[in-house]
Amino acid sequence: MLDAQKLTCVRDERVLFSALSFSVAAGEVVQIVGANGAGKTSLLRILSGLASPQAGHVRWRGELINRVREDFHRELLWLGHQPGVKNVMTADENLRFFHPSCSQDARWQALACVGMAGYEDVPVAQMSAGQQRRVALARLWLSRASLWVLDEPFTALDVAGVEKLTRCFERHAGQGGSVLLTSHQALRPLSCPLRNIALTQEEATQ
Repeated sequence: MLDAQKLTCVRDERVLFSALSFSVAAGEVVQIVGANGAGKTSLLRILSGLASPQAGHVRWRGELINRVREDFHRELLWLGHQPGVKNVMTADENLRFFHPSCSQDARWQALACVGMAGYEDVPVAQMSAGQQRRVALARLWLSRASLWVLDEPFTALDVAGVEKLTRCFERHAGQGGSVLLTSHQALRPLSCPLRNIALTQEEATQ
């Protein structure tokens, strides 16, 4: 589905990674691993079309992403390190904003799946960082996007929350979707294919 070829990323005159090549197949979970400052977030932004590499290119279903940007973004769900929710809205209003075609029952069920039952009408501004993160992650239960690109999705989640999210990854991959994520913690063994891509400052091909 997604194919990265010889990507090079430079930030502040420092090479974060170079000649990095790998692909993400349907039904697969791929975890990007590396030390702090290795360029994990920068890589995800490049793969999502939010930033450009110094060299190399990214293809979606065989086409350069800048040539099929609209189709690509229609099949992409990007969740960055920050929650990306609107503080002035309630949890339910945030989900309705991103997924207007979903029913209230579906939205509330998604919130329940991330442990936010009872918070549907609470403004996000009144929530903790972990609760805001859960509201953002509830989008995964509503999304029809094929490719999920997630930057540190387990941040501020407890053990139960991590397990629920991991099962959500398995479900998405089992339905033919793909998950690309960064995380400081290793994923437990999954019921779907799981690969790690290690970021170094040397040439890498996976």
